[in-house]
Amino acid sequence: QVQLVESGGGLVQAGGSLRLSCAVSGRTFSSVGVGWFRQAPGKERDLVAAIGRSGGTTYYADSVKGRFTISRDNAENTVILQMTSLKPEDTGVYYCAGRPLRPMTVWSHEYDYWGQGTQVTVSS
Repeated sequence: QVQLVESGGGLVQAGGSLRLSCAVSGRTFSSVGVGWFRQAPGKERDLVAAIGRSGGTTYYADSVKGRFTISRDNAENTVILQMTSLKPEDTGVYYCAGRPLRPMTVWSHEYDYWGQGTQVTVSS
């Protein structure tokens, strides 16, 4: 079992920044690839960014390239999503998801474990 707990969401004005954290436990941290997904009201849950087990492989959705950065903090067993230049369309519930022992994927159905989500609201 892998447990994931998100934190760091909140309300921010357009152009601002937020730092989301996903604390991973239950397995050796380096064995778990992690993705960050976003679900806006009435929409599907979409992948925003993902990072492989070693941190050497990353993926970003086109809508966030150049604004968001995903990274691993091995000392804290945490995956960070640093979000800058936020836009109102970035609003949604952000979930982190874990995929142990296999390569990074962009498909939500291939993640085995999910956190409870954290709300991000960007006002215009």
